[in-house]
Amino acid sequence: MKFLILSQYFYPEVGATQTRLAGTAAEIVLAGHEVEVLTGLPNAPAGKIFPDYRGRFYMRDEWNGCPVHRTWLYAATGKSLARVMNYGSFALASWWEARRVKKPDYVFVESPPLTTAWPGLRIAKKLGARLIFNVSDLWPDSVRDLGVMSDGRAFRTLEKMEIGIYRKSFAVTAVTEGIRDRIINVKGIPAEKVLFLPNGADTDTYRPLPPDTELAAKLGLTGKKVVYFAGTLGYAQGLHSVITAAETLQRNQPLVHFLFIGEGPEKPRLKEAVATKGLRNVSFVDAVPAKEISRYASIAMCGLVQLLDIPLFEGARPGKTTAIMSCGRPVIYAVRGEGVRLMERSNAGWVIPPMDPDALVGAILEMVANPDEVQRRGENGRRYIEQHMTWEILVRDWLSQLERLSAATRA
Repeated sequence: MKFLILSQYFYPEVGATQTRLAGTAAEIVLAGHEVEVLTGLPNAPAGKIFPDYRGRFYMRDEWNGCPVHRTWLYAATGKSLARVMNYGSFALASWWEARRVKKPDYVFVESPPLTTAWPGLRIAKKLGARLIFNVSDLWPDSVRDLGVMSDGRAFRTLEKMEIGIYRKSFAVTAVTEGIRDRIINVKGIPAEKVLFLPNGADTDTYRPLPPDTELAAKLGLTGKKVVYFAGTLGYAQGLHSVITAAETLQRNQPLVHFLFIGEGPEKPRLKEAVATKGLRNVSFVDAVPAKEISRYASIAMCGLVQLLDIPLFEGARPGKTTAIMSCGRPVIYAVRGEGVRLMERSNAGWVIPPMDPDALVGAILEMVANPDEVQRRGENGRRYIEQHMTWEILVRDWLSQLERLSAATRA
């Protein structure tokens, strides 16, 4: 089978989408199929074209043997009109540059943003391919639930567009059980065309390492009990509650240190809050390539996963969860819903309510007092990933689902 992956985001950018697509593409190739990628010039998460790609309207390179076509887009971030231009420019440019790709059997469209469906539908029709719409976040539901859009005419128009895309797709792939259930039960899409491909982990990229003492010294973290957060520093993560917890721990347990790794629209405000409170137990580093995360995990006591306490995220399963587990570190999991079941099955960390500074402080103090249990739960997480959630296991299962759907359609 031949796949064209259409996504606004791809390697060498860092983020959940980029990690998921890299893992998926690599395993599709290892399973004996072909993959080609059509994406934008790298710019996320900062919304600035990477230096090596500036001044270009189109660039072709390769990633792991896969041809990658990169097209210009209006680089931007945040919630402004500029972000609308960012989405719209990629939709138009990717449709135009699709003339360079080979004819695929399937066009695999990554969403969000929902706007990528427009070129996806047209490319699939023009090339005589089947469309697979991969839903990692429900748009426009999530935009409404985060308060960016009201439940009015614009929302209803986008929802009709969303459901129309699902109906026109050969298959719809859901990243979480919650998304899958909502697509079937609320959006009214037949269960037989909804496939499941959850976030997995690359156990070679994310792996347990001996403590990197050189890195710890460089960051001023020698001897510290480090709690790290790696990923987008955005509104949806509710990270100001972590700053509140840090304020308490600076008084009660000064060995604990919070390390934020990444970029995002909330980063300037988080840094401002740290400075205003005079906190010495919080630091920030810029986003690093995925292959570097294991080094940071090696000097950490645990990793943190958090999202806002809203109904939307009860069906979430953040990709950073499996990365932390794969690195052999326990997870402080501050998200409601589906991911809690994963933590219970794996016994790979501590589950607390989202955005609850007192609960976060309590979990961290328990970990500091019980290093053997911290070690045990970290090992549990790595073992669980190896047995159930490698990209090889998940993608091979997804390919089987796709083949069954294709066979049923032919019949």
